[in-house]
Amino acid sequence: MNITFSIWLLTVALILGLLLFDLLTSTRKAHDVSFKEATFWSVFYIAVAVIFGIWVWADFGTQFGKEYFAAYIVEKSLSMDNLFVFIIILSNFAVPTIYHQRVLMVGIILALIMRAIFIAIGAAALEAFAFTFVIFGAVLLWTGIKLMQHWDEDPDLSENPIVNYAQRKFNFTDKYHGTKLFIKENGKRFATPLLLVMIAIGATDLLFALDSIPATFGVTQEPFLVFAANAFALLGLRALYFLMKNLVQKLIYFSLGLSFILVFIGIKLMLLWAYEEFDAPTKISTNISLIVIGSILAISTIASLIKSKRDPSAVAHAGRMSDPKKTKDQ
Repeated sequence: MNITFSIWLLTVALILGLLLFDLLTSTRKAHDVSFKEATFWSVFYIAVAVIFGIWVWADFGTQFGKEYFAAYIVEKSLSMDNLFVFIIILSNFAVPTIYHQRVLMVGIILALIMRAIFIAIGAAALEAFAFTFVIFGAVLLWTGIKLMQHWDEDPDLSENPIVNYAQRKFNFTDKYHGTKLFIKENGKRFATPLLLVMIAIGATDLLFALDSIPATFGVTQEPFLVFAANAFALLGLRALYFLMKNLVQKLIYFSLGLSFILVFIGIKLMLLWAYEEFDAPTKISTNISLIVIGSILAISTIASLIKSKRDPSAVAHAGRMSDPKKTKDQ
């Protein structure tokens, strides 16, 4: 793709403008988000992403249009796993519902910053070393296999080293004090639980960036499309949380479906390296990627709804990467 500096500048300006618009309207005042409000914002951000994709399709051709939409679908599906973890964090720390969207907005901003950094590093690595495809593929294969093994479990926040370090570093109060991260009591400075929540969200964003960036590079090697797909998927994450938080528990097999998607993209990246290096006839096309990813998402969603109907007590889980028994022994 021939992406000029002005196109990059306009795209970044659009994303920053949407963030600012969101901050000045929906998240400016702490409040409980209604289903109607969440629906509006979710539809709005999906519409923006689709319009952007149509522009890519019209100006840069069918192939890049397909790659953008494939990347967006991958990121949107991976963001669903983010929602599982966000729900766990917000419930474990008993965050008052009126502060949920403020916490999520901070998380989205942190995620955008971290993913922009990872995209730049990933693009440079792919440009310099073709073997990076194999490294990215191995990361996704390992992640997908571990998620398959623990798809019906939830991550344990007590295992997060960043959260543990923060708990040792700061003295925390037991109660929330509005949106304040620090307060003073009797001349001493204390951190509020909201700071720990922000740290937990940021640590989660970092872990998800390590998986989502290689996954997106698996469907397109264009940094511009990787960045745009990530940004538009993240921008709609806050609204999607409020729209889906009561329904996400019914997506019982969604994490298992994501594990298959990660394995598929991991294999695709390795085959792409073989194609680039040895001209092997093993490249998986964008059309096949769209069909496979779409089919896995459809099957896992339909199977989840059937299971939920047959067994109302069944609950979805975010999945985890580590074995809880090994963690305890260590």
